[in-house]
Amino acid sequence: MGFFDKLVSGLTKTRDNLVKQIKSVLSGKKISEELFEELEEILIGADIGVTSTMEIMENVRERCRQEKVQEGSQVEKILQEEIRKVIGEKTELEPPATTPWVIMVVGVNGVGKTTTIGKLAARFTAEGKKVVLAAGDTFRAAAAEQLAIWAERSKAQLIRHEEGSDPAAVAYDAVQAARNRKADVLIIDTAGRLHTKSNLMEELKKIKRVISREMPDAPHDVLLVMDATTGQNGLSQAKVFKEATEVSGIVLTKLDGTAKGGIVIAIKRELGIPVKLVGVGEGIDDMQNFNPDDFVEALFS
Repeated sequence: MGFFDKLVSGLTKTRDNLVKQIKSVLSGKKISEELFEELEEILIGADIGVTSTMEIMENVRERCRQEKVQEGSQVEKILQEEIRKVIGEKTELEPPATTPWVIMVVGVNGVGKTTTIGKLAARFTAEGKKVVLAAGDTFRAAAAEQLAIWAERSKAQLIRHEEGSDPAAVAYDAVQAARNRKADVLIIDTAGRLHTKSNLMEELKKIKRVISREMPDAPHDVLLVMDATTGQNGLSQAKVFKEATEVSGIVLTKLDGTAKGGIVIAIKRELGIPVKLVGVGEGIDDMQNFNPDDFVEALFS
């Protein structure tokens, strides 16, 4: 299967939860306020979020008035277009003018952070880039070992310290090593859990400060890895990470495992952060650039 087909397949649960209900509500009915309220309930149930849903439905109502829409069946196209507008333009990872391109990867444990880093490393080495990985999650047993496996698999180099050592020191050494080895890309893993949320955020800020001190324009990207299946909980986590690290993009994993893929829409509307990459499977090629047009088409196909 090509990636679009995987996306269509991956969104099956969301489509069953969202689009089938929408089609059922709209089929053979006249436009009414009751109809719009039913649509609102469906959108909220698919994790699009209350704020996003109200904005989308306000625009749908207005367009139905302006375009003198009478039949429920005509509403689906308008709804699809309004959802597409909320997601915004396609935003891909763009390398900076200088090297190494420093990417800091953040997110809570269990969202697929290490796998994401491995898949990114594999992508970059396949493009002919020299990649260095930094094992900055020094608090979790086996985190560095997992990253080492991915480094070997993706032919990337690995910078690591003893378990429990200072993550900022790992980041410092990694920046020096990436420069000295003339690497094209440096990807820095970070912890996903310390004893308290504030401890974790302070640790991430410290890592970011150390990187910026060594390279004033870095990190060039801070990618937040989110598990699509966590829905609105993931959104509240993301707000905290955004405040601490100025997240530049979202990597959304496990999009194939949720009935609430509407979280893509909520992320853009409520966080203002673009989804840059999506994962729809375990394979090394199952993480791709996020394309809003493909997403909406796959959702409604």
